[in-house]
Amino acid sequence: MSKTRSAATAGGATGPGNRETARRAKTRERLMDAAYEQFCEHGINGISIEAIADAAGFTRGAFHSNFASKEELFVALAERENRLRLEALRKRFDVAVAPLGRTEGKPGPELIEEALADLLAFLPEERQWCLLNSEFRLLAMREPQIAPRFVESTRAFQQQLCDMIDAALESVGLRFAIDSMHLTRLLLAQFESAMQDAILSGDDDPVRTVRDYIMLTLPRLVHALAEVREPAKQ
Repeated sequence: MSKTRSAATAGGATGPGNRETARRAKTRERLMDAAYEQFCEHGINGISIEAIADAAGFTRGAFHSNFASKEELFVALAERENRLRLEALRKRFDVAVAPLGRTEGKPGPELIEEALADLLAFLPEERQWCLLNSEFRLLAMREPQIAPRFVESTRAFQQQLCDMIDAALESVGLRFAIDSMHLTRLLLAQFESAMQDAILSGDDDPVRTVRDYIMLTLPRLVHALAEVREPAKQ
């Protein structure tokens, strides 16, 4: 990876302590960038700490000054990737959903389809993240000490995404007729399953295939489950 996936430089004062903090943050980001590529290609058990450090341009000592183990780095990396996806969606959510509020009553499937296509196109590349997240899930199932962090990270991501969806729908006078967290988990599971199938089938462009597949059913599902929010009583 040619550049870090998220900004890690520290702003504000430029004293020795701040410079050291910024340098340490950059080192962590470079290690996570290198690990992202290595874990996706080889899996967590197929790559050594030395290989990760070398790919990032550091020594094993630099690795251990930032992470106690591959597993700790792996968890930090997974949490960073979840954060990046939420940040990407936040930048686009209001713009994508706004047209749904310009109609009388519940918007039709065509408008919902346009909004969903906009959001899906704005997400980061998902093939590698699918591979990494699958590794994370397997690691958590095999290692009891990792499982709580995996569950915490996954639930936090789901909750923030659910809150984002609820707020966006409320802004255009809509809500879901079923529990929005259940629906959020269902949609994420469908997306992950479709991506896994596309990768396993050897698809040349799994991201496009998954988006095309999702768009066959998701707009109509959202349309069926969305309802006009009743105005609050005074």
